[in-house]
Amino acid sequence: MSNITNRAELENRQDFILEMARLLVPWGVPETAARLYGYLLLSDGPVSLDNIVADLGVSKSTASVAARLLEMYTLARRRSQGGTRRILFEASEDYDGMLRAQTRSLEQLADLLQKGAQATRTKATRDRLKVMAEFYLVNRNAMESALRKWAARK
Repeated sequence: MSNITNRAELENRQDFILEMARLLVPWGVPETAARLYGYLLLSDGPVSLDNIVADLGVSKSTASVAARLLEMYTLARRRSQGGTRRILFEASEDYDGMLRAQTRSLEQLADLLQKGAQATRTKATRDRLKVMAEFYLVNRNAMESALRKWAARK
């Protein structure tokens, strides 16, 4: 890592980055994007793509794709460096983008389960699908409520 001289600090940073990836990959975030997010969270300020490449040991195109994905989730943002074409990336303070995407997925899953319930002939299958749809809608509603409370805090 660019500005790290203490070996213990370097190991702690690397552990954090890998743990972030371990937690976010099951949410559907590609490993490199999850590692990049951990890296950006620990960075003291905006970092260049060249630093990301060197510190994470990934190709420039891989780092660029990962950064754009984090931007899409609103977990990172880009900044231009005045007087150059150089682009810098930093962690965003907008944490809810990924959760908003998850709420949309939960709603889509519930809709699909409700359609499946209408398409089946057996009561047991229909009841199972309806209960599953209700479960996902309850969770979506809870997430939306939490996001509204969070937004009100800002």
